[in-house]
Amino acid sequence: MREVFQQELREVQERLVEISRLVVVAITNATTAFNESNVSLAEQVIAEDPKIDALASDLDELAISIMALQQPVARDLRIVVSALRMSASLERMGDIAEHIAQLARYRYPDKVAKDSLLDVFSEMGALDVKVAEMLSRLIETEDLALADDIRDSDDRIDELHLSVFEAVLSESWAGTSVNTVDVTLASRYHERFADHAVSIAKKVKYLATGEWTGSGVR
Repeated sequence: MREVFQQELREVQERLVEISRLVVVAITNATTAFNESNVSLAEQVIAEDPKIDALASDLDELAISIMALQQPVARDLRIVVSALRMSASLERMGDIAEHIAQLARYRYPDKVAKDSLLDVFSEMGALDVKVAEMLSRLIETEDLALADDIRDSDDRIDELHLSVFEAVLSESWAGTSVNTVDVTLASRYHERFADHAVSIAKKVKYLATGEWTGSGVR
């Protein structure tokens, strides 16, 4: 029975890795669609999001089954409970990638961001992709240096997010009300995506070290 239990725990991690890799693809395609006004990529992200949702739901069912049938305690219980929370955050990251893609689709053939903000959103998108890639490796390898790198990237995304608000509130801003709402939402999506990655990274670090430093999602 113990061998079966350990195999189930390995399966939990493998499923988390699988979902995280799909999130990498989703945010990569979503940010490309957003920055390049690529409607076909945007529609691909939107069409594939239900797969992430289904895999997250399946993982949740597995975790609940493990708790019911195996009655894990101590670290094993923390692993299963943390997997449930990480699954929820990964599913939300997939949803956020979909939201970014939806903005690109809504405004096609125009770009969502004005020329003055193109560089900002290009950097934010690249950082979100980097964060997703590091998170997937972190879940797979538990290389805790990646958790610190994710936090550092999130700090930079926060700075860029603030710069978007400063831009739309400045006297020189010439965007329409619709454009203002679009870029404000888009900036928030990029920032929240990274926040969820930080939250997951903290959970992985907690499982490895036993030290907890907060949720990471504001």
